[in-house]
Amino acid sequence: MMHRNRFNQALAAMMLAGAALLSQFAFAQDSTKTSSDSKIRNIDGVAAVVNTGYVTRKEIDDRIAALQKQGTKLPDAATVRKTVLERLILEKIQVQNAELEGLAVSNKELDKIVGDIAAKNKLTIAELKVKIAATGSTYERYRELLRDDIVISRYREREVEGKIKISDAEIDNFIADRNREVAGAGKVARSTPAAKGEPEEIDVAQIFIPADASAGVGAQAEAKKKAESLLRDARGDVDFLQLGAMAAKDNPKIKFQDLGYRTPDRLPQLFYEAIRNIGSGQVANAVVKSPAGYHVLKVLDRRALMASASVPQQAAPQENAASTPQNIMVTQTLSRHILLRSRTGLTDQDAERRLAGFRDQIRSKTVDFGELAKKYSEDGSAANGGNLGWMGPGDLVPEFDQAMNRLQIGEVSNPVKTEFGWHLIQVLERREAQLTLEKQRQFARAAIRERKFEQAYQDWLRELRDTATVKIINADDPAASPR
Repeated sequence: MMHRNRFNQALAAMMLAGAALLSQFAFAQDSTKTSSDSKIRNIDGVAAVVNTGYVTRKEIDDRIAALQKQGTKLPDAATVRKTVLERLILEKIQVQNAELEGLAVSNKELDKIVGDIAAKNKLTIAELKVKIAATGSTYERYRELLRDDIVISRYREREVEGKIKISDAEIDNFIADRNREVAGAGKVARSTPAAKGEPEEIDVAQIFIPADASAGVGAQAEAKKKAESLLRDARGDVDFLQLGAMAAKDNPKIKFQDLGYRTPDRLPQLFYEAIRNIGSGQVANAVVKSPAGYHVLKVLDRRALMASASVPQQAAPQENAASTPQNIMVTQTLSRHILLRSRTGLTDQDAERRLAGFRDQIRSKTVDFGELAKKYSEDGSAANGGNLGWMGPGDLVPEFDQAMNRLQIGEVSNPVKTEFGWHLIQVLERREAQLTLEKQRQFARAAIRERKFEQAYQDWLRELRDTATVKIINADDPAASPR
């Protein structure tokens, strides 16, 4: 029941998109949907015709104004207008194609999502409407912008995921690489470094926390805070890609990938500057900020360019020594919980207050957690005192998993809300465990997919742009007057 599934991930992505939209709503652009009346407008106001729709110069102005208000460092006016126009064109194409594919969000579903966003921001619907009105816009406009954002997100996820192909050989190679790490006592065998002045290849991995340049100040600050937290964790004795996988489970928008061996000229300039003087196995000194968000970087290996051909032969003996697929290690947690299900007649405030009372009793040692779970938990685990058994990364829904991972052994959480209701959590024990063969293959597939996603996404955007009918009319001049 509490295990993660694709619907949960999609819902989490929608929630995050809606919360970000709320934080930047004061700068919201005009919706991609327009009435038939608004289409009969002076052609001077149109910057580009996109299939059967268009992008206005006013939309470009609004987007640039939002960036300026956030203090974003922008290039010259002509360059920024061209960049913003291309972004708006791509958004327009995605909305149009999604609608042609029949992707839609019903009013009932949208009501539920808006309600969840309001709750996440500790607002009632009435308070949310007041907050939106204070930006000078309307609640109806907010709903339409959110509807388009969700449709684009679902369309992108469906189309890009379908383009990612992962072979059994790739999975086998990934597992073999991880097994070689274990055979080397957790240390990756380093290649022969390049001599000073000789050409080299660098294997860089990244954890990417998206924060679009048009996002609000609050969303930008939250993304930066998350990136800096991951950077601190990455400096410890942890598997960098596993750290990225765990972060992505908490927030499906976070991406992690091994970029593979690249010569410096094939790395993004921002990345190369950050890791230029970093040795193998070391993390960049600071988070890297790009127009798309924040990047945590680690140099997995550096090797002489001419030595690359010999690496497979050097690695072969280790691979044979660790060929049994039993070596990918993960941290498992043994925990128990008390669940009060969401239901009519039990408000969030009542459930939270009730569990807080249980928490205080447990902490004062006047009552046993397991006895309370047997008596009050509304879950199948109640008979076992709320014991959930050993759980690994991704086995539980994100809110529960994140709260549980923050607890020390024996510690009891504050009340935690998930889609199932309200929980009180206690961690009993932790251990390092080997993944089963099936779990290893699932882990490997997910990691490889994350590596491939960004490239597939960029290829997909180029394909959309190339197949659309776009005519640039006048993007250089600002709009003559407000809409």
